[in-house]
Order: sequence, then structure tokens, then C-alpha cells
Amino acid sequence: MPLKLALPKGSLQTSTIRLFERAGYHVSVSDRSYYPVVDDPGIEAMLIRAQEVSRYVEQGVLDAGITGSDWYADSGAHLVSVTELVYSKQTFNPCRWVLAVPADSPFQKPEDLQGKRIATELVNVTRQYFGSRGIEVEVQFSWGATEVKPPVLADAIVEITETGSSLRANRLRVIENVLEVKNLLLASPAAWADPEKRDKLENLALLLQGALAAEDKVGLKMNVPRDKVDEILGVLTALRRPTVSPLADPEWVALETILDEKVVRDIIPKLKRAGAEGLVEYPLNKIVL
Repeated sequence: MPLKLALPKGSLQTSTIRLFERAGYHVSVSDRSYYPVVDDPGIEAMLIRAQEVSRYVEQGVLDAGITGSDWYADSGAHLVSVTELVYSKQTFNPCRWVLAVPADSPFQKPEDLQGKRIATELVNVTRQYFGSRGIEVEVQFSWGATEVKPPVLADAIVEITETGSSLRANRLRVIENVLEVKNLLLASPAAWADPEKRDKLENLALLLQGALAAEDKVGLKMNVPRDKVDEILGVLTALRRPTVSPLADPEWVALETILDEKVVRDIIPKLKRAGAEGLVEYPLNKIVL
């Protein structure tokens, strides 16, 4: 039986499909269908809003799915966390839920909101957040556009942010972080107990993690005179020990390494001046350690 897999529909859809592509899975999505086609006959995918993934996996309707740790926590479901996948809709950095108030609000700390109204989509986590601090508040579910609700419809909000630009645009000020979000590949206990499906999930997790590890990394290879190797290694010492291979010409060797893309523009001129030739920079899809 194929693995029935939920992919998050909405803000994470594009970045998730891009991640799958880098991991080696081609995902074809039709504008009118909620059933993307994966070029792996062992996977049947379905697009579902991240808020609902945990519920359907827990019910056994689906074997596994990708959703945020926020929605998983809010659902109260009990599933197998196969792996964490740290990426968001714009960057490969985690998002966070924050407690925010109007910029000119007198509220400075969570305790100042005693007895006040809090608007959020993350209702259960928000209740737990205030409850653990002994602060009594009225938590109201927000159907969206949460940033516009203070100060008329709510005194404060708990809202997700990646860059903070939307909060600033709506003149909101962060009081405290509530929850950092990581995306999770979750599986039902039944699917995890199935040897074939577990093998598929473990392989998928390995390749997705490999794709994340390669983000913002590039490979760099070059030819180096043997008598210049130590000098070249001196340039690369702070990065990663390269692979050194002999060439047909005994006076030359080939060096190859992996490094952060952002440092390449500074490193290549130094390598060239140190005697390296034939420098080739190439992109990476996966790094599996």
C-alpha cells in the first residue's frame, strides 16, 4: 500500500514542494486539484491546511503529513514525530508565535493583560501559555486578519511572524515570544508500525534533511600545484577540510570542498591569488552526513 501523505496547503505549500524537489521528488500540482502527483508510486499525496493535518493523521485517514509544531501542539494529537524540518514560507529560518500589542499600548509584559481579550488562531496553546503563568485572560478565536483587531476587537494578539514586517505595518509591538515553530514530519502509530511505510518515511526524512543541509551551501573544486597545497589549505582552514586527489600530472592535485555560498565571493579571489586554477563552483541539492 502506498504511503498516504499530507502536504501543507497555503503559505507553506510552495516552500514544501520546493524542498521535495531538492530532495529528489518531483511534485506536480494542478490548480484545480488537491491531489498532487509525486513521481514515486509509493507516495499518494494530498494538500491539506496545516491546521488539519494532525487530526487526519491521528484518525488514520492519512498515514503521515507535514505540519507545524504549533498546529500539532494545538491539536492535542499523539503522533510519531519522524523528523523536524526547519524552514518557513520565505526563508529556511523558523517562524514564531508572539504576544503583541499596539505600539502605543500601556501593556509591557504578559501579566499586564490580566482579564483582557486575546485574539489568536492558536487558541489552545495560547490558553496554556497564559494558564502556566497564572494569568486569566479571555482567548478568542480569530478567523484571520488578526493584526487589525487591537485595540478595538482585542487588547492583544498571539500571532505568527517570520520577519515581523506585518506586525510593524500594523503598528504592533512584540511583548514576548510564545512559541518557536518547526515543521514536523508526523506519522500515525499504525503507519510507523508498518515496516514498509516506516522504511518509506525514514528514507523520505533522510532526503528532506539532506536537502535542508544543502541550503545555502555550494561545492567548490579546483586544481592546485602540489607545492601550493598548504597555502590553499590555509585559505580554507576556517571552512571545511577539503578532499585532495592526485591528478595525472604529479605536480598538481585536485581539491574539492563544500562551503557557505555567502563566503564564496571572498574565497575565490584568495584561492586564485594563492595559485589555484580551474575553479568551479556548483550548486548542491542534498548533503547527507
